[in-house]
Amino acid sequence: MKALTAATALIASATIALADTPNLAGDPITAETLVDQAEMVRIADAIDAGVDAKDWDLTRSFFTDEITVDFTSLVGGEPATIPADALIAGWSGNLTAEKTSFHLRGNHRVTFDGPDAATMVSHGYAWNRMESGALPENGGEALWEVWGTYEHGFARTEDGWKVNAMTFTATAERGNPFVRNTPGS
Repeated sequence: MKALTAATALIASATIALADTPNLAGDPITAETLVDQAEMVRIADAIDAGVDAKDWDLTRSFFTDEITVDFTSLVGGEPATIPADALIAGWSGNLTAEKTSFHLRGNHRVTFDGPDAATMVSHGYAWNRMESGALPENGGEALWEVWGTYEHGFARTEDGWKVNAMTFTATAERGNPFVRNTPGS
């Protein structure tokens, strides 16, 4: 309890010091926006960790029931609004037991679009590794990796902040497309 009281006092003093300091979006920084931003960063990082651990139930818990997704820079097609369960099914269908992944993001920038909506932009890096990709007939390399920018839309729900939109814009990729496109065994 003492640690919580000390943390609250620290946030309050930081809020007083920063009350007139705009964030990147020009909005004043408050104790509430600091806590909300920290929660959004935690959620985005937890999605990455859940995907890499193949913990699909945990990963699903961070999304609203429907989500607008745009991964067109990687796979073509059009942005779409789909059930979050379909997004998780797609990820779990591609990232099977044979395939390992590693996702990392940073430089998170949050803009509030009202009290119950926000957008977070961050840089992202991911790789997929699949030993069967190293076979000559499958491209001869076990690794595929990508760099880009994520944009997450957040909605405040009665269960807290949830992701309701997700866009990944690839800026570079290298490695074996077989690894990216082929579900493992």
